[in-house]
Amino acid sequence: MPEKPTSSEPTSQLSTIRDFLRWALSAFRAAKVVHGHGTTSAIDEAAFLILEALHLPVDDINPWLDAKLLDSEKQKLAQLIRARIDTRMPAAYLVKRAYIHGVSFYVDERVIVPRSYIGELMFSGIFGGDEAPLIEDVTNVTSVLDLCTGSACLAIIAAGIFPDAEVDAAELSPDALEVARINVDEHDLADRVNLMEGDLLDAVEGRTYDLIISNPPYVAGGEVQAFSPEYSHEPVMAHLGGEDGLDIVRRILAEAGRHLNPGGGLLCEIGTGRERLVDEFPQLDFLWLDTEESEGEVFWITREQLLEADI
Repeated sequence: MPEKPTSSEPTSQLSTIRDFLRWALSAFRAAKVVHGHGTTSAIDEAAFLILEALHLPVDDINPWLDAKLLDSEKQKLAQLIRARIDTRMPAAYLVKRAYIHGVSFYVDERVIVPRSYIGELMFSGIFGGDEAPLIEDVTNVTSVLDLCTGSACLAIIAAGIFPDAEVDAAELSPDALEVARINVDEHDLADRVNLMEGDLLDAVEGRTYDLIISNPPYVAGGEVQAFSPEYSHEPVMAHLGGEDGLDIVRRILAEAGRHLNPGGGLLCEIGTGRERLVDEFPQLDFLWLDTEESEGEVFWITREQLLEADI
């Protein structure tokens, strides 16, 4: 069995970004680190960690592979690679940065690392796109709610997609809202994204919206208990959705209709709970939206469908 890399690794023998990428890839595989926080493989995470640490564009490492590194850069990369293995902390936490479709967000352990199929879908044309979009004219949307906003990443993306919308971003965790404020300020959106503290839709009592988006906690209790160390670095409340993972989703379905304007809809991510949700709510005609990496993990449902079902 391969031995775990130690602090005695001879990094002085490494001189280029290619060298460090190869070393990091081998070290991550030998240590069996777990991925899933914005990257899905050892090589992707190694590339992200190296590029972000060196303040280089994170979309493609190839132009930089043969670039020689300064001694200070070698030391920085070596420390980060070892920290990734020794602490099992996701790379995004180590460099305080995560991306959704090239949009940059500050991140630390107060929030879940930004990653959402909803983010991917919003960039795919489901709003304002040419092929049967859920909302044809994005300028008709003047109010959006991002429920369980965390780092405010989806709220910020929504502000970019809906240019005439005011966006409310609701979150129960005061710590997460502090990170959300950093991101809202970084993106210069304090005049359009309103951060609100509260328990789900209680935070926006009396308000209604043209669109509600939500990536709520949806992991079942047993799965949370079995988390790898990487996932255990994230706030438990950002994952835990009750015994079967759907407690919070049920609350959102029960309350969202009353907070949507006529013609409005709810876009919600639920993980792998599709079958349970469909069995429990046969009266709801969910529209399931797939991405390149997911199938049946995000649904769309309209205000009218929710109110008619009278959940």
